[in-house]
Amino acid sequence: MSRPASGDEQILMDAREAIASAQTVEQLRQAQAVVLPHTAQAIGVSPGWACQLRRRFIHGHIAGAPDAPTAGGRKRQNMSLEEEREFLAPFLESAALGGVLVVGQIKTALDKRLGREVALASVYNLLHRHNWRKLAPDKRHPQSDPLAQEEWKKNSPKRSPKSAKTGHKAKPSS
Repeated sequence: MSRPASGDEQILMDAREAIASAQTVEQLRQAQAVVLPHTAQAIGVSPGWACQLRRRFIHGHIAGAPDAPTAGGRKRQNMSLEEEREFLAPFLESAALGGVLVVGQIKTALDKRLGREVALASVYNLLHRHNWRKLAPDKRHPQSDPLAQEEWKKNSPKRSPKSAKTGHKAKPSS
């Protein structure tokens, strides 16, 4: 036995009218979800989605209406696209002139601009939104000493002294 439709009588009458006057499939499914709450399979959606359609209808969010919530998009944006372009401009200009785009520096600047810490993924998403694909690693560690590295390369032995003494040979195969 199916569960009877619940809710305010006025909402049920509105939903029945919406079924008759639906202009899109989404509007029809939403109204059907209100009148027939256990018909998710019949209207071609999951039970959870049918419940969500029903709740949206009850709260006045009619599918396809201009004020209806839309799927996708940037719901929780930190800055508008224009603000992002302005923020990234100095970094992209220096990178275009042969410099390297360092994500860590952009993250630090973004944290400072927003006044809070953001995830590193947010910086990569920001760069992706603005079609930046040329990501390169740092050439060297900021605390490295190039002179000490070169000196070590010049004076390092060609072979390890241990390997020269033991004279490792390949084991004969049996």
